[in-house]
Amino acid sequence: MVQDKENKKITVKNKEKGQTHPDIEKLKKKLEVSFPNLWDNSSDETIQTIMDYADDYKAYMDLGKTERHFINLTIETLENMGFVPLESQSHFEPGSKVYQTIRSKGLVAAVVGTDSPDTGFNLIGAHVDAPRLDLKPIPVYEDNELVYLKTHYYGGIKKYQWPAVPLAIHGTVIRQDGTPINISIGESPEDPVLTITDLLPHLGKDQMNKKATEVITGEDLNVLIASRPYPDAKVSGRFKLALLKLLNERYELTERDLVTAEIEIVPAGQARDVGLDKSMIGAYAQDDRVCAYTALTALTHVEKPKRTIACLLFDKEEIGSQGNTGAQSRAYEYALQELYVRTASTDRSQLDFARMLLRCQMLSADVSAGYDPTFASVYDAKNSSFMGHGLCLVKYVGARGKSGTSDANSEFFSRIVRVFDQESIPWQTGELGKVDMGGGGTVAAYLANLGMEVIDCGVPVLSMHAPFEITSKIDVYYTHLAYLTFFEKV
Repeated sequence: MVQDKENKKITVKNKEKGQTHPDIEKLKKKLEVSFPNLWDNSSDETIQTIMDYADDYKAYMDLGKTERHFINLTIETLENMGFVPLESQSHFEPGSKVYQTIRSKGLVAAVVGTDSPDTGFNLIGAHVDAPRLDLKPIPVYEDNELVYLKTHYYGGIKKYQWPAVPLAIHGTVIRQDGTPINISIGESPEDPVLTITDLLPHLGKDQMNKKATEVITGEDLNVLIASRPYPDAKVSGRFKLALLKLLNERYELTERDLVTAEIEIVPAGQARDVGLDKSMIGAYAQDDRVCAYTALTALTHVEKPKRTIACLLFDKEEIGSQGNTGAQSRAYEYALQELYVRTASTDRSQLDFARMLLRCQMLSADVSAGYDPTFASVYDAKNSSFMGHGLCLVKYVGARGKSGTSDANSEFFSRIVRVFDQESIPWQTGELGKVDMGGGGTVAAYLANLGMEVIDCGVPVLSMHAPFEITSKIDVYYTHLAYLTFFEKV
């Protein structure tokens, strides 16, 4: 032992100068916690599996650009895999695969377990909505021979990120006769795209002196959609009229139909590999469709679980989970009750269902804020999730003094990591950022209000809520394995 008289530190050293005694390394390994980079110990075969999984995920993301598209795609996928509507039968045996849609924007999908439903369900919940721009009820207007769409932004966005990028338009319109029509423009290579204009830097002196929240205001988010006039020069508003005529000829729509429509503006383009090593994925709406996808692939890999397992896909999370398609809606609770009743061997009471909910276990599958060295000042590096280190388990979210969080019980948290360790599932843990720096919420609190055990966990993301979010392929794959382990082993 050598004592440093100045610093009063005691160290144990090997005979070779500068080397720490091997016993100290063993002690550190035994007592300290660390979350290694997963690429270091991945075989070529594993890496190829990871890359293949990422390719499938990117293709799914390209087809599911809005919450409606994602849910419709998921229903089609599930039906092709043998899932049937929950209301199609009065009773389901173990191994049955069922689903129930929540107004085309949410979904409950389940595989019936061999254990009695009274033992509780294993649930994974994710949200499929994402920050975007929604059209206002009367969106079309003309200004100086250009035609625009007025929008109202949805969710927490940095408004200055949306101008000067290619945009696509997706939506559902119900014509006056009640017939629906789906619109999707801007995703195919031959499609035109839309955009929001930005101010040239040559004239941007005043703009550049504004706060970031004021550089682009909500009323500035006007989408450029057309510039050709109706051919009669004597007609007033002929540029707007030309666009309305085009919409009528192509889709049989009128301006009145747009009043009741749900039309979204989202970034155009496909999910892409990021990095020369192709180790990452860049795409719109990875918060939180990356967790929705990994939960779904885990669910569909299980044939006959012990406990009934289910994926809950929510809408409206980005604006507080309100409404009849958000996590606060009782529609999801009712779907779970239908599942409970239709898998029980005898009649069950409302009290039986309430007791069952208390025995449920849930992963609130939402992304975490990956540590970004460029903006290191807002993170607590000792309590952050890192790209390439696997699924992040988050005991609590919220803001300031944990406001708006569920705060998972230690017993449940430890049970999850114990199973993950036993099954060699890598995991890490972290918080959203430094205390008092900001905050955020998930669906965890709303499901915990039903009495079940819940913990947040998901894929670390860079550039969260931006039009182009970044994830690590290895994190995405191991999150799938973690969710699969939860369904089968916890």
